[in-house]
Amino acid sequence: MSDKVAVITGSGDGLGKGIARRLASDGFNIVLSDINPETLKATEAEFRADGVPVTAFQGNVAKRDDQFALVKHAVDTFGRVDVFVNNAGIEDVMPLERVTDSEFDRVFDINVKGVLFGIQAAAEQMKKQQQDGRVYKIINAASIAAHESYDLLGVYCASKHAVRALTVAAAKELARFNINVNAYCPGVAGTRMWDRIDEEMAKIHGWAPGEAFRRFTAGILRGRPQEPADVAALVHFLASEDSDYITGQSILTDGGMVFR
Repeated sequence: MSDKVAVITGSGDGLGKGIARRLASDGFNIVLSDINPETLKATEAEFRADGVPVTAFQGNVAKRDDQFALVKHAVDTFGRVDVFVNNAGIEDVMPLERVTDSEFDRVFDINVKGVLFGIQAAAEQMKKQQQDGRVYKIINAASIAAHESYDLLGVYCASKHAVRALTVAAAKELARFNINVNAYCPGVAGTRMWDRIDEEMAKIHGWAPGEAFRRFTAGILRGRPQEPADVAALVHFLASEDSDYITGQSILTDGGMVFR
């Protein structure tokens, strides 16, 4: 895969960094993207020190121009885009009756518009590469929340249901261009996002720190919380030729939490 290029948004840390690390080990040239310049710079330096062909782009996925500029940066650096992972996302924890316009828009701007703009930018470039006959991959971050809705996470769940809908629609529209569109649906991982969810749920319920995380992970059939490598393994498959006959799917990788 030495000539293949993977772009991963939200890859400065957390699940996105784990995905980028796995695709690098698969031989992809890596394009990191994040809104946080500090984590982005540190991760780029780490990858470069490990000999990974890598470049980094600071951008906000909620801005359409930034997503198209990200793809241009990838093409300017490595010549093409074979895999585009719409990984960037944010959470929101509050009762629905307290949700404001700005809070709703914040979640949907990043989790839904960000995915839509990423699909648009990636597809535009991938259509230009049709002469080589490859199957290109757009891979979106959904969640168990794309299949199940949870109290205090209603807006987040709605945004991930929307990602699932966009995934199916894009798969239908782009199949004739040899572009597959799928989504991965993580469960509960010990990332900074879940630290924030735990903190907010503790405030609302009066729980001790860590209680929300414990409650959500207690029933996982595999007996442990998720790690970035678990998610990265699924993205590795969806980015590989082994998934060329799979499109329009939102696949759960949660250790046994939600069953669809």
